[in-house]
Amino acid sequence: MDFEINKDNNDKTFPGNEKEAEEALATVIKYLGEDITREGLRDTPKRILKSYKRLFGGYLQNVDEIMTTFEEDNVIPHDQIILLKDIEFYSTCEHHFLPFVGKAHVAYIPRDKVVGISKLARIVEIYSRRLQIQERIGNEVTQALMEKLNAKGSACIIESKHFCMTCRGVEKQNSVMVTSSLRGAFLEKIETRQELMTLIKN
Repeated sequence: MDFEINKDNNDKTFPGNEKEAEEALATVIKYLGEDITREGLRDTPKRILKSYKRLFGGYLQNVDEIMTTFEEDNVIPHDQIILLKDIEFYSTCEHHFLPFVGKAHVAYIPRDKVVGISKLARIVEIYSRRLQIQERIGNEVTQALMEKLNAKGSACIIESKHFCMTCRGVEKQNSVMVTSSLRGAFLEKIETRQELMTLIKN
């Protein structure tokens, strides 16, 4: 995925002390019994911090900066479901600092505002590129859509594989976690919820 979030973060930095973070990472490497001075590891703390700007780039941007809306009162039927399926995402589990990856399906029912379809993918990107749990990502996405668009309903269905389950712990390689955050019409009306699930499956 190559969202604009990469470009937007070029001049932004995390609030912490970079030198202290680098030293902390070096300490972890030494804790493992490795020689931090050998060629392959000498610059590893710097490389890790550089990768964090991408992996945790969601901390460097907020939804307000990208949420350009359009008033479409005479164009969009107000009972229409707008759905973007199969949004690939990458996140990091806040419990074990291991990745979880998958796809999100994001939908909303407009009242008087719509948003460019790519912005739905970017909202997922902003919230997932942080230390997270899967349940929170869905809740944050649907809350943002309700607040920023004054939507009649919003939904975020997420399916993902968690490395904390595949490479440690119970080590179940094929397990997939599914969560759903539903608000407004998607939560209150069973027929609307059923229509959404049909659209996602088709």
